[in-house]
Parts: sequence; C-alpha cells; structure tokens
Amino acid sequence: MIKKLIRQMLTAQILSALTVSLCLLIDSIVIGRFLGENAIAAYGLANPILLIIGAFGGALSAGVQVTCSKSLGKGSQEETNQGYSSAIAMAAAFSIPFTIVVFVLSRPISAALGANSGQLLYDTNAYLRGFIIGAPATMGALILVPFLQMAGQMGLLIASVGAMTVVDITLDILNVTVFNGGMFGMGLASSLSYYAALLIGGSYFLSKKCFFRFSFRQILKSKIKELVSNSIPAVFHMAASVVLVFVMNRILMGTGGSMAVAAFSVMSTIGNTSNCITTGIGGVSLTLTGIFYNEEDRTSLKTLLQELTRASVMLGAIVGILLLIFAPYAVALFIGDAGRSKDMAVLGLRIYAPSLIPYGLNSMLKNAYQGSGRVRYIEVISIIEIMVLPIAAALILTIPFGTTGAWFYALCGESLMLVLICLFVRRKTGGPAWKDLNALILPADFSVPPDEMIEMDVRTLDDVVVASKKAHDFCTAKSTDVRTNHRIAVCIEEMASNVVSHGFTKDDKAHQLSIRLIHKNDHWTLRFRDDCTAFDPVRYVPHSESKAECMGIRLVMGLADDIRYTYSMSMNNLMIVLKE
Repeated sequence: MIKKLIRQMLTAQILSALTVSLCLLIDSIVIGRFLGENAIAAYGLANPILLIIGAFGGALSAGVQVTCSKSLGKGSQEETNQGYSSAIAMAAAFSIPFTIVVFVLSRPISAALGANSGQLLYDTNAYLRGFIIGAPATMGALILVPFLQMAGQMGLLIASVGAMTVVDITLDILNVTVFNGGMFGMGLASSLSYYAALLIGGSYFLSKKCFFRFSFRQILKSKIKELVSNSIPAVFHMAASVVLVFVMNRILMGTGGSMAVAAFSVMSTIGNTSNCITTGIGGVSLTLTGIFYNEEDRTSLKTLLQELTRASVMLGAIVGILLLIFAPYAVALFIGDAGRSKDMAVLGLRIYAPSLIPYGLNSMLKNAYQGSGRVRYIEVISIIEIMVLPIAAALILTIPFGTTGAWFYALCGESLMLVLICLFVRRKTGGPAWKDLNALILPADFSVPPDEMIEMDVRTLDDVVVASKKAHDFCTAKSTDVRTNHRIAVCIEEMASNVVSHGFTKDDKAHQLSIRLIHKNDHWTLRFRDDCTAFDPVRYVPHSESKAECMGIRLVMGLADDIRYTYSMSMNNLMIVLKE
C-alpha cells in the first residue's frame, strides 16, 4: 500500500511540476520566437523577482507540508485546520502588499536587476508589471497544492495545472499575434493562467466534501509561528536560488554579454522543466517523511527511501540522456537562427544534464531532513548546494574557460554536495549513507524496538482472525493483563471487520488494510490504515440514527482511552490508544 501511495504521489507531483514549468517554457519559446533575444534577456533579468514570489509561496507550501504532516501523523484534524487557516492568511498578507510595491516601483527594480537602459529596461519593466498582477494567485495556488495532496485530490491538482497551461498557451499566442501586447502581455498571460489554476483547484475547498475548514478563529499566532519556523529552510533554498541567478547573470554579462545571459535564460528554462522530477521527488519526500516520522514508522520510512532513491537514479538518467541527445532541438524552440547564443545554450544544457541524478538524491534527502525536523541541516545544505558551490565553480572555471566554464555550475554544485552529505552521514552514523536508514540520520531512540511492535496486513475476513490471534499472542508474550489483551483483540476484530465488510466492498478495486500495534510507555497504540473511501468513525457514530448499525464501533470507542481519525493521501488513518 505504501509503495502504491509513493508511486501515485510521485506521478501526480511530477506531472504537476511539469505542467507548471511548461508555462515558463512556453513563455520563453514565444518570447524568443516573436520578441527576440533582447526580450529573452529581459525575461532572464526579471527572474529574481519571479523567484521571490515562488520563494515565499514555495517556503510557505513547505511549511504547510511539515506542519500539517506532523498534525496528521499525530491524528489531529483540528491542528491541521489551524495550519490551513493560518497559511491562507499569511499568503494574503504577503502577496497583496508585494504586488502593489513591485507594480509601483517596477522601473527602478528593473534597473537594479541589471536592465540599465533602452529597450532592455523597457522590456524588463513591462514584463514585471504584467507578471506581478498574478502574484496573489501564484501564492494561493502554491499553498493549496499540499492540501490537495493531503486530501487525495490528485486528479483535481493535475486538472488545475493543466488548465493553467492551456490558458497560458492560448493567451501567449493571442498576445503576439492579435493584441501585440509585448512583454507586458506576456507577463499578464502568465498571471491570468495562475488565476485559472486557482479557480479550478480552489473549487474543492469551497465544496462540502472538503476535509479542511477555514475559520478566522483558527488563525493562531502559535500556528503562524510554527509555519514560519518550518518555512525557514525553504526560504534559505529560495533565497540562495535568487542569489545564484543574480550572480550568474552578472558573471555571464561580464564574460559573454547579453547573448550569454539569453543563453542562460533558455538553458535555465529547459533545465527547470527537466527538474520536475526532482521537484516531485522532493515534494513526496517532505510530505511522507513528515507523516511517517511523527508516526515513528521505521518500516514505511525505509520503503520511502528505497523507492525515491530508485526514482532519482532512473528518472535522472533517462531525462539526462534525453537532454544530451535533444539539446539542439530544445534550444531551437527558443532561438531559431544559428548563432553564438544558441551554441552556448546547447553546450550549457548538455553539461547540465548529468547533474539531474545527484540533484534528485539531494532533493530527496534535504526534504527528508526538513520533514523530520532537522531544520539546521537543510539550511546549511541549501546555502552550500544552491549558492556557495555553484557560484564558486562558475567563478573559478570562467578564469581558464570563459563562459563555457560557467556552465559547470550545476554539475559541480550538485555532485560535490552529494559527496559532502555522504561524508557527513558516515561521520554521524559510522556507516554508509545508503545502508538501512543511515541517510536519514534518525535519533538513537527513534521508534520502538522491534520486539515492542507488530505489523499485519489484512485483505479478507480470514486475515482479520489471523491478525487478532497474532496480536493476542504478541500481548501474551509481553505478559499483558487479560483485560488489556481482550480490549486489543476486540478493537482489531471490530474495526478490521468493519473495514473489510464495508470499505472493501464499495467498489471493484483491490484494497488493503494495514494494522500496527505498538507498546510504549505503558500505552498500547493501534493504528489502522486503509485505502478505502473516506470514513470517519469518530464523527459517524454521534450522527448515526441507528445504534445497532454501528454497535461494533461504539464498543471500540467505549474501550479506547483515546481515538483519533484523519484522512490524508487518500487513506483512512485511525489511531486507538489503550492504557494498561
């Protein structure tokens, strides 16, 4: 079930990231084909401001994933709703004033970005004014993505980013063929496409089936503080990215002029599209590590690490080979005529291609550290990986090789970072990074010893009987008192039978129920996880008109000292705590 979940989430994440990057790719293609190299350079110079929007939105989105994965791991829907309400308030509080400031001061901002005068300044200023109008929608779309994932709305997520792509393509073409809106029109087209995505994706949060509830009373200072704290690592990453683009533009302007900047813009856009695999891997790692870590689920963490490592290597190799082969054709989409900028972009893209494998592995580990609360790790890694190593490589290698040396920035940065992480893991754990769970550098007291836990998979009613007997034998071996042993057996029999008899039969799909029994600190915790239709027994029982139809659930609720339910990642999660 966990492998299936990982693959489903990874597919949805990659497709979503791919569709979003396609908007930027299409913008670059249309700009290059219809508005010229000078316009591409203006687009590249405006990138730091675009990255700031993405930085705050991406950071807040990461904060949501960490904060809410913790609350979901603890089984607290109320805390999840507090995170949801507080995140929306924070997005509005940042994006609206930021939009106004950039729109009003777009000209001096453009000059500060390196657009000194003439047409370059005009185009950069125009694009910024058009794009910044969509900042609130961009922010809204970014923070709603993790909530759509948590709710299992992968189809709606893909539909919203698909609509964004269609709207962007349509408006881009109309801008250059009908309206002649120039760079302002290009920026405005992107803005309107984000509003389209927000409209479609946001429809779920306005529906009755939404599992999240917004309330002004749930906008808490403590939750905002937690979101900010969990967003800081992503801020470091995004800030480093902004600095990298700014410095690279300066380096290239000095070695190759505007043509080198244009080549870097094209190369970066194509590279960002290929980076959809690393974005997907990082997103899955962050969300699921947060949930499994807070559940102290060592087995699921090991499965997650294995699956994402395999995906990083395989997908990175496939996409890297495609970039090596088709680099000239990809660059030709942006720069049609043969020339120096086209040759530089092709060479840069081919040098960039091998970096995808270490980039994917680094992304997986960074997000896993953030999901497990290792804030300092990801802050340091982000600065070194995104800013220090690539900038140092570009500065050093441009001395003997000129502009060509700068293209090694990503390959050197990602490869050296992976080596440093592996050395750090060996120093902390005493073993190789890819053995067991060494790469995650888990605390010594993480989870419970194997002899204090038992896990069982259930697919049939016969499996329920077997699971109940296994739990009974396990508890007997632990010298558990007869009353507690009986309560555990009843909870397994009633809840598992209910899932198999009712949840498994609602459709023709094959389903699975995972049962986990843990003994820790004089408490017994039962976790039931299944991939059936959402069903909350905690809320269902008080609203049930017939006491007979839910007698088993009522019995379990009477036996439990604490019972919590959450629905996340298209899975029902029920935690039952029994005190000895």
